[in-house]
Amino acid sequence: MAETRVLFVEDDDVIREATQLALERDGFAVTAMPDGLSGLESFRARQPDIALLDVMLPGMDGVSLCRRIRDESTVPVIMLSARADSIDVVLGLEAGADDYVTKPFDGAVLVARIRAVLRRFGHAGGAAGDGGDRGGPGERGLLLFGDLEVDTEGMEVRKGGAPVALTPTEMRLLLEFSSAPGTVLSRDKLLERVWDYGWGGDTRVVDVHVQRLRTKIGQDRIETVRGFGYKLRA
Repeated sequence: MAETRVLFVEDDDVIREATQLALERDGFAVTAMPDGLSGLESFRARQPDIALLDVMLPGMDGVSLCRRIRDESTVPVIMLSARADSIDVVLGLEAGADDYVTKPFDGAVLVARIRAVLRRFGHAGGAAGDGGDRGGPGERGLLLFGDLEVDTEGMEVRKGGAPVALTPTEMRLLLEFSSAPGTVLSRDKLLERVWDYGWGGDTRVVDVHVQRLRTKIGQDRIETVRGFGYKLRA
């Protein structure tokens, strides 16, 4: 099996070198860059399987770099932030990141989060089998919710007949909602099913991704049930 290619962009020399060594010991092929501009160049040249971006970078900060990567690719992105309560975390998620890890981090935790992201990206249709015949009338695998069409076999979404571009994380999130329309899904359940968290996670990840999904499929399509979670309007 080919090694997973990781782009790691971090300006702190000690953290960059130590993390690169730790990831390489776990079998990853790591390209480490010290700033945002060189990170973008490396991304375009090497086409990694996943990108790890520090929020605070010289030249081009991690949030801007994430946004540039997301403009060109759906490759998974994990942001690295020095502060769990920093607004930079939310900004990174809004820019298109799929997850984040707070520094200082344990190497084993980082590897677990990387593998969790890669698992869900490698199996973007994992939830489709449970929802193939639900929703409105249509072909097998095609769910209809008003003007929203979700093709659970072709992994395609259309709104009013026009294609909607979703990242794999957004697609998995929509599949969870569309497999049980009208059912309230808690943030913890979504963290477990979509982000593959077997442990407690930051629910801001869910909230930001739901908002991103709403902007693409319609603000009123996903309803907030205060104190409980979210549900897809049937």
